[in-house]
Amino acid sequence: MVWILGTRQPIIYLLHADTAGQLKNVNKHAGKIRIETMTLKKFNLRQLMVVLPACALAFVIACGCGQEALYSGSAVSNLLPVALAGHTTRTAAPAHYTAASPAFRDVMRVSGIDYRWQITGKRPLNILQTIGNGCAFLDYDNDGNLDVLLVGPRLALYRGEGGGHFEDVTKSVGLDKLHGHFLGCAVGDYDNDGYDDIYVSGYHTGLLLHNDDGHQFRDVTEAAGLKPQPWGTSCGFADLDGDGFLDLYVANYVHFDPKSDLLLCRTRGILSGCGPKDYDGVKGVLYHNDHGRGFRDVTREWTAASAHGKGLGVAFADFDGSGRQGVAVANDLVAGDLFQNSSHHRLTNIGVPSGTAMDPLGEIHAGMGIDWADYDNDGRLDLFVTTFGGEPKCLYHNDGSGLFTYTGEQAKLDGGTLPYVAWGCKFLDADNDGWLDLVIANGHVQDNIDRFEHATYRQPTLFFHNRGGVHPSFEGGLKSAGFDHLPAIVGRGLAIGDFDNDGRVDILVVDSEGAPLLLHNETAVSDDSWIGFRLIGQGHSNRDAYGA
Repeated sequence: MVWILGTRQPIIYLLHADTAGQLKNVNKHAGKIRIETMTLKKFNLRQLMVVLPACALAFVIACGCGQEALYSGSAVSNLLPVALAGHTTRTAAPAHYTAASPAFRDVMRVSGIDYRWQITGKRPLNILQTIGNGCAFLDYDNDGNLDVLLVGPRLALYRGEGGGHFEDVTKSVGLDKLHGHFLGCAVGDYDNDGYDDIYVSGYHTGLLLHNDDGHQFRDVTEAAGLKPQPWGTSCGFADLDGDGFLDLYVANYVHFDPKSDLLLCRTRGILSGCGPKDYDGVKGVLYHNDHGRGFRDVTREWTAASAHGKGLGVAFADFDGSGRQGVAVANDLVAGDLFQNSSHHRLTNIGVPSGTAMDPLGEIHAGMGIDWADYDNDGRLDLFVTTFGGEPKCLYHNDGSGLFTYTGEQAKLDGGTLPYVAWGCKFLDADNDGWLDLVIANGHVQDNIDRFEHATYRQPTLFFHNRGGVHPSFEGGLKSAGFDHLPAIVGRGLAIGDFDNDGRVDILVVDSEGAPLLLHNETAVSDDSWIGFRLIGQGHSNRDAYGA
């Protein structure tokens, strides 16, 4: 018997292959799951990494934006969404499988994508100007090719034509008519009509865009009962009550009015952007999906109002093996939140007692990016939170029973990440060896930081290769996988997905003062190291099968 791990848009699916080679869904509480399509490459049941044609993860700002991301049996949005599910066992590649060293190349200039983020206004920049932007992979027209969504004052959608080339369809789908201070995004089929919809977060805004049969997106925000948020950042879809429809969580950051609030602060006598401690925090909001007809604010009713605010990252996961999605929120210089789903429409914030609310010294940190993954293949989903420069980037090992232990130093993620201001982060298996690697987008928040510290505004994107073993550790960083050839950027959002359907997971990274990085995975992998398939939820499952 073999466990197969796969990813579709924001989720990861667990299927079981019996001795006859038949694939069967064995996830708990997921309703019926139908395999619609499969792509086989000399399929070897003993070594498997699954890459879906419709795979997309996203975390905005901190992570990018997009659909939930599920690992192990369980998007994204950066302002982030990530959904994970099931408590499972993942089998790494057999001993005879020798993976090549991961290798990536930036192909943005030849991809057909023509987009740049620009921060306008006087310098130095304030906290709102440098908060960043998100991105997502999605398959909005169900053609089996991943498309690219880029979020900024101007939304842009690029349709994947196959073979790694994209066409700008922003105007034809109606996104050119939308304007606002947009920051993050989440992708999910909220009404189960078979087409992925989009939620866009932002400053004094928030839009729900209905996908009309893959032809156009229509603004249904007001009709759906959603309200503009004070400062919406990371966001994500997940079915929290198991009714078959995706609910929505939107993190908020701080109260900020550029007309009356402090814009700049002095550091060593030099004016620069202020930090989150200079502003009052705003809590996130939880919306329940009323069977695709609209959304209702259940933040207090479902006891999600105990969040600490100043949220920049959101990730969903069935981290306790209950079959129910929990919610982790990375907060900036306040305690992090971890909501355990106790069923009966009740979320319990166990952030502090779980060991995930603080850094290894018990101090608050600047939580920004966030992701769930079973990095050591023990069957439990672990949590990773990115933080500010000089702070440990926190890898929390899931010990079970709602308890976590900081293992960043043991996993050798401390030294190489310490100098950088880290945002979007994603686990991915770059070389199909059965062990999840890690990519991190970095960029400072003060554009003149070099005037008063030994640091830079633009920073490198980092890749860490998981060496596996009984106690897995990561190697790499700046000089790994070709990342040393990439330009330094003002990194924020990050998404992953196989945009050319070659069985290797690619990477999309936001540069908030430049063009995106589109990193094509050119690792030499064998054809029998992957399998691709697309899942469709039926019965009590949401159609995207988020949480499967």
